[in-house]
Amino acid sequence: MLFLLFDLDGDRYALDAAAIAEVLALAPTKSIPGAPAWVAGMFERHGEAVPVIDVSQLALGRPARQLRSTRLVLVRYRPDDAAAQTGTQDNGGEPARLLGLIVERATQTRRIERAQFLDSGIATPHARWLGPVANDGMGLVQWVEVQHMLSDEVKALLFPQAADAQPPAYS
Repeated sequence: MLFLLFDLDGDRYALDAAAIAEVLALAPTKSIPGAPAWVAGMFERHGEAVPVIDVSQLALGRPARQLRSTRLVLVRYRPDDAAAQTGTQDNGGEPARLLGLIVERATQTRRIERAQFLDSGIATPHARWLGPVANDGMGLVQWVEVQHMLSDEVKALLFPQAADAQPPAYS
């Protein structure tokens, strides 16, 4: 499998390249009042509103640094968790939507076989998105499971159902 590697204060993490739609330079976002601090906001991409998560803020409690290697990674996210991040529908489920991830030092890709990843042996109930780890010959790298990043409350905020997303009535 091919992974995009990024860094969080010296530790290496991996995003499955199959789930990545696009890697962009860091772009400005519009804030979302009432959202958790790690929701950087949203931006518009090809006519679609794309919510953006600051992974450094989520994991470390600090905003991502504005490095030349800081990237906005657009991943395919399934708000209903019904299927893998393939961008297809599954049994009538909602199609994958774009979710932006701000990550630091996203400069390398690496092939790592799925079988190399092992359970970390550490329970992380508040960071369910931290997946198994693998040694790629350069040290440990941890798989980030994007589908587990958002709680149901944050999913409802960032990806409201069409029926629930009625425009407000203005007088």
